[in-house]
Amino acid sequence: MFKAKQQLGKYRIQRRVNGGPFADVYAATDTIEGVSVALKIPQARLMTKEFLEDFRKEVRVMARLDHPHILPLKDASFIGSHFVIAFPLGQRTLADRMRYRLSLPLILDYADQMVGAVAHAHANRVIHCDIKPENFILFPGNHLRLTDFGIAKVARRTIQASGSGTVGYVAPEQAMGRPSFCSDVFSLGLVLYQMLSGQLPEWPYAWPPPGFARLRGRVHPDLINVVRRALEVDPRRRFHDAARMHAALKRVKPRALCAGARLQKRSAGSATKRDWKTIRRRQFLKQYGAALGTRFSCPRCGGPVSEPMHACPWCGAARRVHRHQTRF
Repeated sequence: MFKAKQQLGKYRIQRRVNGGPFADVYAATDTIEGVSVALKIPQARLMTKEFLEDFRKEVRVMARLDHPHILPLKDASFIGSHFVIAFPLGQRTLADRMRYRLSLPLILDYADQMVGAVAHAHANRVIHCDIKPENFILFPGNHLRLTDFGIAKVARRTIQASGSGTVGYVAPEQAMGRPSFCSDVFSLGLVLYQMLSGQLPEWPYAWPPPGFARLRGRVHPDLINVVRRALEVDPRRRFHDAARMHAALKRVKPRALCAGARLQKRSAGSATKRDWKTIRRRQFLKQYGAALGTRFSCPRCGGPVSEPMHACPWCGAARRVHRHQTRF
């Protein structure tokens, strides 16, 4: 690990930003250009010939991609015994931003940028294979850029790849070693659903996922249909690639914005009304939500339910079948 103010070629280390099993990322200053940069440095213990070739492939993939929402490559070279990849330094990741409230117009703006970046990669026959909020870097002006093509695959007539990716955001067929363009589409659908509902769907990805009640209450049905198609478990029923998902998203975006504005106006007009059902539900979740594990939603009324419940406590609907992932 490098220390603050340590010199590495023309770069002066500021701090360690992130670390992973293969490489560390540092914020640094380019002392010649006078700008801040991010340095990705593979861990020294892993610097074998094969491992170094993987990093060279990442550099070559990024050098092929020129898009406003893909993080550009500034430099890649050996500095002493260290292989150093330099990028522009962003403010934070999308994962950091998602810890705070996101308005619907901002979510749709982010979605447009994310899907557009992946569509450009697909147009250049590159499958990212690791779409997740941590790999979108936020710059001033809510400008997103996709990064980390470390496990990207260049599409061939037949794709053979290991089941790589990040658990929680990987498509089912990719987990079994058969990634394709629609695998990235599935991961984009997961990120978009998480931004809209506040919850990340889990295997076996039954519809509706947890948080659907909130999604239905703030999102136009046409936008829900785009997300649902992206999250189809069968790859043949998804968008073929991100370009087609991007086109569908652009078609529904104006309607989604108009519907979101109407809902916001309606909720603002009724903010002074005391809904006893909402108050009761919030109090219940505050007191017993963690203890009962109410991680799921009733498909009839959208109320919070837990796996062991035989019926919804809000509308009385029977729960004879649990259609989500089980803890038992």
